Amino acid sequence: MGNEQQTIQFDEFRKLDIRIAEIVCAKDIPGSDKLLDLTVSLGDEERRIIAGIKKSYSKEKLVGRKIVVVANIAPKNIMGFESRGMLMAAAIYMADGEMDGVALLVPDGDPKPGTRIT
Repeated sequence: MGNEQQTIQFDEFRKLDIRIAEIVCAKDIPGSDKLLDLTVSLGDEERRIIAGIKKSYSKEKLVGRKIVVVANIAPKNIMGFESRGMLMAAAIYMADGEMDGVALLVPDGDPKPGTRIT
């Protein structure tokens, strides 16, 4: 909260492949109280995203939800699983400044999975 961020050029922003995804499966990750193993549909493909949203969202309430993801972020190994994307979420803070959870960014209306955000 309140961190100064570096300004980027528009061409750098355009490199991000930000798309609508639909969560098709959500599983626990053994040994983690923060992470969930999500399978998301980007329309023409499915991929795994490991996300630290377990304290804010139950697996059951995630399946079928549409979210916003960065689809072209480099794969990253998280707790032995390859994550191939990053979901977009806003941090929620308590009055004392402590983080209290996250709120997923979700699309308005009903865009199809894979729709690019421009």
